[in-house]
Amino acid sequence: MKKNVTLYIVVPCYNEEAVLKETTKQLKEKIEDLISKKKIASKSKVMYVNDGSKDKTWELIKEINKKEKHFTGVSLSRNKGHQNALLAGLLTAKEYADIVISMDADLQDDIHIIDEMIEKYTNGAEVVYGVRSSRKKDTFFKKFTAEGFYKFMKIMGVDIVFNHADYRLTSKRVLNELENYEEVNLFLRGIFPLIGFASEIVYYERGERFAGESKYPLKKMLSFAWDGITSFSVKPLRFITMLGFLITFLSVLMLFYSLIVKLTGNAVSGWTFIVSSIWLVGGIQMLSIGIIGEYIGKIYNETKHRPRFIIAENLNELK
Repeated sequence: MKKNVTLYIVVPCYNEEAVLKETTKQLKEKIEDLISKKKIASKSKVMYVNDGSKDKTWELIKEINKKEKHFTGVSLSRNKGHQNALLAGLLTAKEYADIVISMDADLQDDIHIIDEMIEKYTNGAEVVYGVRSSRKKDTFFKKFTAEGFYKFMKIMGVDIVFNHADYRLTSKRVLNELENYEEVNLFLRGIFPLIGFASEIVYYERGERFAGESKYPLKKMLSFAWDGITSFSVKPLRFITMLGFLITFLSVLMLFYSLIVKLTGNAVSGWTFIVSSIWLVGGIQMLSIGIIGEYIGKIYNETKHRPRFIIAENLNELK
């Protein structure tokens, strides 16, 4: 049994001015309750990560930090995206904590299952995944695309926990290993299962966003999904190879067809089919080049070894 552990709750924030006060109120109640029950150490904290917000999010975080002893924050030098902001928070928090829980600022993740997460950690789990029990509140389109994403990722060979986003508990030991994963194209949902160690799942009902707007519209969700596939699977490249063999086989059939049409004197009759074939093959070639280009682009980004985030301010160091 692991007792008196220091917990840090990492919350990435991008333009979360509208929801941050309520988030602070609820997380304060939760962390004080856990301390009073002696489930976590008194030096446990919530760490907000300002991801280059354009509103007053960072000013609000600094104000909360001054008033509340269990709240701190770090600010990135510019907007680096949710995954990089989350990584920055995780790697910073692990220097002060035994376990770290990551969650969104919009209060859609059920904070009441934190108790269960900690219990599973004390019983031996190094990673505890928060998984949605259902998608009853989602629209048909949202449910179809979200569940389709997880299923497609599995088909592509990516080891991913179904219906799990970024609500999870991780131990310091796991985060030390995470630091060894240096890729620029981050997809943390795929990295944690790769790290391994004992893991558990806690199910919860995801609520409605308390305030503000979603930071993941359809365009960003599609981009995120594509990053996940190309960062963890080479199956799209293998698909191109298989497609190449298929087109080669069809080309041989077309050669025989063309010879037969020529010998029978009906050369003009195949014109529509030939033109359609040219357009089809041309389209497939362009698509294939595009997929290969995506992988080359990712290789290009990785070889530059640029920092994934730069922390401009760390309020934890000021106390």
